[in-house]
Amino acid sequence: MTNLSAIHETTTVETAIELGLLSSEYEKIIEVLGRIPNFNELSIYSVMWSEHCSYKNSIKYLKTLPRSGKHLLVEAGEENAGLVDIGNGLGCAFKIESHNHPSALEPYQGAATGVGGINRDIFTMGARPIAQLNSLRFGLLTDDKTKHLLKGVVKGIGDYGNAFGVPTVAGEVYFDACYQTNPLVNAMSVGIVKKNETVSATSYGVGNPVYIVGSSTGKDGIAGAAFASKDISKESINDLPAVQVGDPFQEKLLLEASLEVIKTGAVIGMQDMGAAGITCSTSEMSAKGEHGMNIWLDKVPTRQKNMKPWEILLSESQERMLIVVEKGKEKLVEAVFDKWDLHCAIIGEVTDSGILNYYMNDVLVASVPAESLVLGGGAPVYDKPYSEPAYFQSLKSFDINSVSIPSDLLSIAKQLVQLPNIASKKWVYEQYDSMVGIANTNVNEKSDAAIVRIQGTETCLALTVDCNSRYIYADPYKGTMIAVAEAARNIACSGGTPSGVTNCLNFGNPNNPEVYWQFVHAIKGMGEACTMFETPVTGGNVSFYNQSNDGGAVFPTPTIGMLGLLKNIESKMTLHFKNEGDYIYLLGVSREDIHSSQYLVQIMKREDSSCPYFDLNEEFQLQQTLHLINDAKLAKSMHDVSEGGLFITLLESAMAGNKGFEICYDADVREDAFLFGESQSRVVLSIDPKNQEAFETLLKNSNQKNVFIGKVLKEKIQLKSMDWGHLSDWKKLYDEAIGNEINR
Repeated sequence: MTNLSAIHETTTVETAIELGLLSSEYEKIIEVLGRIPNFNELSIYSVMWSEHCSYKNSIKYLKTLPRSGKHLLVEAGEENAGLVDIGNGLGCAFKIESHNHPSALEPYQGAATGVGGINRDIFTMGARPIAQLNSLRFGLLTDDKTKHLLKGVVKGIGDYGNAFGVPTVAGEVYFDACYQTNPLVNAMSVGIVKKNETVSATSYGVGNPVYIVGSSTGKDGIAGAAFASKDISKESINDLPAVQVGDPFQEKLLLEASLEVIKTGAVIGMQDMGAAGITCSTSEMSAKGEHGMNIWLDKVPTRQKNMKPWEILLSESQERMLIVVEKGKEKLVEAVFDKWDLHCAIIGEVTDSGILNYYMNDVLVASVPAESLVLGGGAPVYDKPYSEPAYFQSLKSFDINSVSIPSDLLSIAKQLVQLPNIASKKWVYEQYDSMVGIANTNVNEKSDAAIVRIQGTETCLALTVDCNSRYIYADPYKGTMIAVAEAARNIACSGGTPSGVTNCLNFGNPNNPEVYWQFVHAIKGMGEACTMFETPVTGGNVSFYNQSNDGGAVFPTPTIGMLGLLKNIESKMTLHFKNEGDYIYLLGVSREDIHSSQYLVQIMKREDSSCPYFDLNEEFQLQQTLHLINDAKLAKSMHDVSEGGLFITLLESAMAGNKGFEICYDADVREDAFLFGESQSRVVLSIDPKNQEAFETLLKNSNQKNVFIGKVLKEKIQLKSMDWGHLSDWKKLYDEAIGNEINR
């Protein structure tokens, strides 16, 4: 072998800066290596020390989140995804990740490969994906660019997920001007695995062969991790090679082959090649197993000729895995991948050196310590300075009396129901297959969380993604607690018990002290709420730099993906009104509060208010009461009050059940606050009148505040004996608003 330093031109600090590294980081690399790195090595550090891979600006605070719980099978961060015990000898793997920057430039492939990547994180653990969710944010729907991005992202998600064969069971879509340049595409995947069939992303055993399996390696996605760690600008279009290209049919083959090869008993460790490709998988597996590797890059199957070493190392071509195999069992592994007609090439071997040696045609082209590249190892850790944003205190001075109560609340309600953030997302979800695959999702009866039945068991999963980013902008600490609380409330309203959280933390540039202040306080709120609900954070993703040079940062958007459990499908609670004459109750307290509501912001055009009312202890008590009501089977429907307030909640329950409602109230708050305010910790329930006494006794014993507000009608909407029209007219407004705007 030729000496490394003799054959490669050395780099300079200017080279490092061009690759996105700091001058201080360049000096640290020299210290780690004991010499000046060559270009291949510097390229390796540029992606592995990017924020996207190293979490260097966030790990200090991520470590403060609750990381253990009674249902967890692995601690947070131990594997590619969280793993929860769901009984019957089964575990549930789940995780959410972002694909924001790629989707901003090439929405179809950006979103599609986001779906592919998150599913690979699940099945590399040995779990079969059974459900997908997504959280999407776009600019104003009236804008042509937004329509282009929305159409591309939704089609990318739908085409990939439908072809791959995993149902999309739930999600959320928001529109706001702050996302005009930087849309957010967060994809979540959930899978099931037998507890004794999980695989770890590790490497050990000197001499064990290292395989690359799946698709060929091309130039797509090169430096994608570094691309995701910088602001979007007009020049970002030149980064299109950093956007990967996906093939869902190839991924389906890779899924089946991966699950089959695990059963051979030959696999030591396996990891998806996501961000940073071969570089990431070889370094993380080696560091975890406290070993090293010798890798021959010329043995990697490639799509283009004459690819350079750094191009092969950094490529993020999709549908590829790295597998370490027990020596002597190569034939077992190769037979499986031959069966599925997939590449299966030995590209290296495990060593005990702790060093990653990369060769090209027997020439050593890079040599780096594995531990120096990874999170918790040698990667830098920063604690950025932060300061309270100038706007924060001014929002607290909002006076509700500065907003006059409209004389025509019916007209306001009709405007509200057509707002893109409230109207039906039917145009979106009809492009997703919600029934494909092996799970019975029971989607014909709507509930606040998606309910997925686990085949062969009585167990059901409750799944949701939640985040009102306007609340979090107004108050990151309280707003993030609300995001966690709403996720837990959605699961409780669906008959489930919250079990664990995965998060996708979308923020602007961490070098901005005000953005970093938002991040730090959001993490604090998340930690307190997750501790209260006993939902440890099992893992997730940090996405900084969602910021443009000219348009500023997006609202802080820490999306919460939550998993809950139901004992059986009979425990499921739905949101729709069932029978004419059923009684309707509001649990919780209505307050003189229209803060940050869709009514205040979108209809009254006021963006100067703080977060809606929220008290964590009050929320916890409400959810404990909901569990008691579910156990006693006293409710016929449950639906939480969120965007649009009480009226929209009632209307959604009515439309889902094709029933009307009559509300008779003597509110001790302003009527617009009562109907459209979004103060938290409130749930609308319907009950059979014959259960009224037992129901009210339970509420009294639980010290749960409540009010009887009306009853279910056949098809009319009435408020205080006033006719607000026929249900079908409201449903038409609600169902057609987004499609009409897109086609305008």
